[in-house]
Amino acid sequence: MFRRAAINAALGSARSFYSHLCKWRSRREKALAKGHTWTLRPPVPPRSWNKSATLYAGQWKERTASSIMLKVWTGTCWSWIKIRITGRELPADVELGSPSLIRRGKQWWLHTPLEKQFSSPATIEQQVTTHAQTKICAVDLNINEQLAVCTIQTVAGTILATRFIGGGRRIAGFRKKLLGRIARNRRKTGMIAEGEQDNADRWRKIRNVDDSSAHLVSARIVQFARQHEATIVVFEHLGSLKPQKGKYSHRGNSKRAFWMKGRLFKYAKYKSYHEGMLTSRVNPRNTSRECAGCHSLVARYEEGQPAEGYTSGAPLVLCQKCGMRGNADRNASLVIGQRLITRYHPSSQEKPPTPLAIERGEKSPGVAVCQDATREEGPSIPPARHADRNEHGTAQDGSLGMAERLSDIPH
Repeated sequence: MFRRAAINAALGSARSFYSHLCKWRSRREKALAKGHTWTLRPPVPPRSWNKSATLYAGQWKERTASSIMLKVWTGTCWSWIKIRITGRELPADVELGSPSLIRRGKQWWLHTPLEKQFSSPATIEQQVTTHAQTKICAVDLNINEQLAVCTIQTVAGTILATRFIGGGRRIAGFRKKLLGRIARNRRKTGMIAEGEQDNADRWRKIRNVDDSSAHLVSARIVQFARQHEATIVVFEHLGSLKPQKGKYSHRGNSKRAFWMKGRLFKYAKYKSYHEGMLTSRVNPRNTSRECAGCHSLVARYEEGQPAEGYTSGAPLVLCQKCGMRGNADRNASLVIGQRLITRYHPSSQEKPPTPLAIERGEKSPGVAVCQDATREEGPSIPPARHADRNEHGTAQDGSLGMAERLSDIPH
């Protein structure tokens, strides 16, 4: 059994090395074709690695919530040993796979893959094009106090609910404090040992807090979408965010805040699918600068300041064309949801004919080319309506609520 696990591990490592080598060759050919200098070294096969032992059928039995029987080699013979285990209880409606023994420090962890059969939901295109009352949860991710702003809207354009998930300043302050301590310790030593992680405890604490926060916020997003019976969760496609220049703690804080955005989408994706919802991403270009009502450029400003210009990160927004006034992050989340809808709802208006010039002769028959209509009034769906009496957003939930139970959404 262990020999089969070793063969599978070796095959996986060999395939990974081969795929990395093919990508390196492809990138090298493209760079040389453009006349660029290529200095990146090729990948090398793994010289040594530690793989976890997989326990196939016949090597474990009698598993309960607190113990399991494992067949191990004692040095002279194979023997059955009863091992005490702790952790969350396994669901009853799943099929257990072959568990694996993973060593972390001085502890051994038992990882068990689970398989669950369920019906796959309809594709996003089918849901958006066939049902006008399909509910979409649009999410705008930020690095300020509001980590995520979620809005529920239908394909027809009706806005049903909004939720603000806060806690960003607390997490950023905790992260900045630890990064400041790491920077001070590095200045004291004046050097960093090669091949050794400095300030390992503080780095581990930063990673654990970011990972835990990403799990909590993603579970909040999925819980809010499930509460309002949404079937699609849409995000921005944020892939090339870079921190601004500045002090080490500020630059490192911003970089890790951007990384946490990627974790939020990754965790929300599998949690949404577990609840029968699909996730999608749209182009983030000008989602914060566009009005959700008339799709004109908006003014973003701080409270107490004149409503003009565009201040990045400011909480308020005003559209000079239609008079829309409200929360900037809420407006951005509405635009995100509308972009998913317009992706599958092409305009029904035809492009106006191009006027012929006087000196232009008779047009000869040719091949007809289909072109997209150019419109100024926005998408073909009804304009999104902002609340009149609560112009800065509705159903606000400012606290992250770390102690509140997150129902049965998996972490």
